[in-house]
Amino acid sequence: MSDVSPDAVAWLGRFAALIGAPAPSIGEIETLLNLAGSAAHASHRQAAPVACWLAARAGVDPAEALERARSLDPR
Repeated sequence: MSDVSPDAVAWLGRFAALIGAPAPSIGEIETLLNLAGSAAHASHRQAAPVACWLAARAGVDPAEALERARSLDPR
């Protein structure tokens, strides 16, 4: 069972439609949240949304971006 808020899923669906993109699946949302969390914990919370944007801009799959981000975590 996912802990992604139904409100977040609904908002993301509406936003995706507004910008002409397919809505993300629950799995994609969870992966992006994990990417954001990895960036925030390894750096600063401000890095979280920008890391997701960078991955999208570079055309890197979220799961691959998460793997790469985790390689930067010094812990």
